[in-house]
Amino acid sequence: MASLQVFDRPLCCSTGICGPEVDPALVAFASDLAWLSSKGVAVERINPAQEPQRFAADATVRAALQEHGNDSLPLVLVDGAVVSRGRMPSRAELAGWTGVAIEARCELPLMPESCCGGGKSGPSAGCC
Repeated sequence: MASLQVFDRPLCCSTGICGPEVDPALVAFASDLAWLSSKGVAVERINPAQEPQRFAADATVRAALQEHGNDSLPLVLVDGAVVSRGRMPSRAELAGWTGVAIEARCELPLMPESCCGGGKSGPSAGCC
């Protein structure tokens, strides 16, 4: 299975989803990374505020920072190769780069009132 490393922008915590104003994009990205991990991908996030030595020790990261500065962050590597720079990729991109299949999300249709009676419909009413 693939390994994915995210060299983040400086964040207050390992996920970046703390503090008084949480960025919804960071929440979605953290969720996508947790999903990837649950599929067997080795996911690692490296925060320069907490692990500066990891940034300094990685030649690929050093080169990206020298060439593009902090605009290269977050820098996403899959099996050591740069796949994304300067933005948070989508779940579909992450899945494609790591060979993980995305399951179709099942949306249960709401059933007509006549099916359930009492004006209730949908899965909570026991129709589906």
